[in-house]
Amino acid sequence: MHVFNKQRLVLLTAAAAVLSDLTGVMALTAAEWRKQSIYHALTDRFARTDLSTTASCVTSQQVYCGGTWQGMISKLDYIQGMGFTAVWISPIVKQMDGNTQDGSSYHGYWAQDIWSLNSAFGTSSDLLALSAALHARGMYLMVDVVTNHMAYKGCRSCVDYSLFNPFSSSSYYHSPCTIDYTNQTSIEVCWQGSDTVSLPDLRTENANVRAVWNNWISTMVSTYSIDGIRIDSAKHVETSFWSGFEAAAGVYSMGEVYSGDPAYLTPYQNYLDGVEDYASYYWITRAFQSTSGSISSLVSGMNTLKSTARDLSLYGSFLENHDQARFASLTSDMALTKNAIAFAMLKDGIPLVYQGQEQHYSGGATPNNREAVWLSGYSTTAELYTFITKLNQIRARAIAQDSGYLTYNANPVYSDSHTIAVRKGSTGYQVVGVYTNIGASSSASVTLSSSATSFSANQPLIDIVSCTAFTTDSSGAVTVTLSAGLPRVLYPTARLYGSAICPALTGSASSTTLMTSTLSSTSASASTSTSASTSASSKTSSTTSTASSASCSATSVPITFNELATTSYGDTVKLTGNTTTLGSWTAANALPLSASLYTTSNPLWYVTVSLAPGAVVQYKFVKVSSSGTVTWESDPNRVYTVPCASATVSSTWR
Repeated sequence: MHVFNKQRLVLLTAAAAVLSDLTGVMALTAAEWRKQSIYHALTDRFARTDLSTTASCVTSQQVYCGGTWQGMISKLDYIQGMGFTAVWISPIVKQMDGNTQDGSSYHGYWAQDIWSLNSAFGTSSDLLALSAALHARGMYLMVDVVTNHMAYKGCRSCVDYSLFNPFSSSSYYHSPCTIDYTNQTSIEVCWQGSDTVSLPDLRTENANVRAVWNNWISTMVSTYSIDGIRIDSAKHVETSFWSGFEAAAGVYSMGEVYSGDPAYLTPYQNYLDGVEDYASYYWITRAFQSTSGSISSLVSGMNTLKSTARDLSLYGSFLENHDQARFASLTSDMALTKNAIAFAMLKDGIPLVYQGQEQHYSGGATPNNREAVWLSGYSTTAELYTFITKLNQIRARAIAQDSGYLTYNANPVYSDSHTIAVRKGSTGYQVVGVYTNIGASSSASVTLSSSATSFSANQPLIDIVSCTAFTTDSSGAVTVTLSAGLPRVLYPTARLYGSAICPALTGSASSTTLMTSTLSSTSASASTSTSASTSASSKTSSTTSTASSASCSATSVPITFNELATTSYGDTVKLTGNTTTLGSWTAANALPLSASLYTTSNPLWYVTVSLAPGAVVQYKFVKVSSSGTVTWESDPNRVYTVPCASATVSSTWR
């Protein structure tokens, strides 16, 4: 048992401070969490310390299967490889011991001692190591917390309160009662659970209880460098509790408000930074779980939520979680699944992907939806693993190129009985997703007008799902084929150069070349499409430009600068040079590069900047540490002549 006595807490806080100095750890603001994409890992079911991929885990038994924080550290490549930037882990505190007819406490929601850690998951040193390992990769840690209740193995009328630390007296709890879900007061003061495992409901309105919780969350966040928290059972606690608790945490807080009614859900953002988007979860599931799903309800739901939510960019957007039956238990149709996943990940909000979703796990209601990921062998070639990777890539690309992308509310611009098209992002950088529930055995096509998408005449586009090229017609309209019921995610071709998305794509905005031996086209009267092979590997170690320096009509062209530069957590890479656009050789005015595609094996930083054709620019890259220290790369200055059209310049830190 890992108890937080005063001496131990001092030692742990000191250790955390050392790790913070080494990794540049600093808590993220809510606005910074908007950019993240979160992988939800159920700690007991994600990875074992021994890294077994065969250890038994029978979900129906509802017992501990052996997942640990050390195991998770060993499998961070698997998570980061999909493009996730943060990991949400199970509650960390000591749980109720033993097994019952309702199972054991492997999930982490049956606490008995909030000042000790769950030894089944590891030691305090292990948790510190997980936090440090995430931060070393430029990733972030979200911890699940439960403030509503404690847990007792036995009936509600026979609770032994002395087992709880620190709330060891019945005076800290509401009297047992059964929840009436039509009455908000009852929801907040009555008990969840059963007489098999009772969940004594804390008097969170009590000043002493609040003081303990505020001290606890502040201590946990500072000790383990936690970047964000997910709050279980948020609607079961009175709303006045949250302002003090969130302030004490000092990090982004996302509440579980289990309701699909926007009128009930959205007001909670007056008290918490964000909430899990249960309203959209239900609409998305109903729209895509069958070929007769309701697209119209999804459209009207989106519009309702936009008009009532304070800030959708801070909602957690999900299709699956540990409390709901997996989507694949509702349908085995992979096309429907891909449409649902893409919609959930690319709409407004922070993507939340529940472990095993990438392996197309199909467990039904709890506990069957809590399968061990290790039994999949952590396949990185699984169809949904690679699909989710692409979705994270295009979202990161759009964020890096469009400062308003995250706060631009997704807008349904077209719908029919089976199809919905959604536009998100500023003109010139907009992502247009076309989603359908026709299923894998059907195909269709829709024509989207320029007034709906804001695409321009004869504009080249790429579907990042299939790496198929489309071109709008002379009016800016585009006809989108939906082959085998798969979604399309369209993005301006000119904005993809230099990215890892559809790497076979080369060329410039004025002359696009697709590296392929097989070309196909749609009706020339509407638009054209070309299938691009994705087998070519992208090159990041040379300087490339594909445009001619012939006479130019453009006054500026987008140039993407790629730089391979290994950095520490909290560092930033910037670009500066001999023009005002490049900051005039001043680090303070230099252009920050994006690390959204950064991995330990490919430490890629990039930025796209508009420069005048024919201009000869000199430039260098600089590193700025979390403490503000500036390091310039070595001489000589880099020199580049700007061509007449988009190009990519790739180099390595020197």
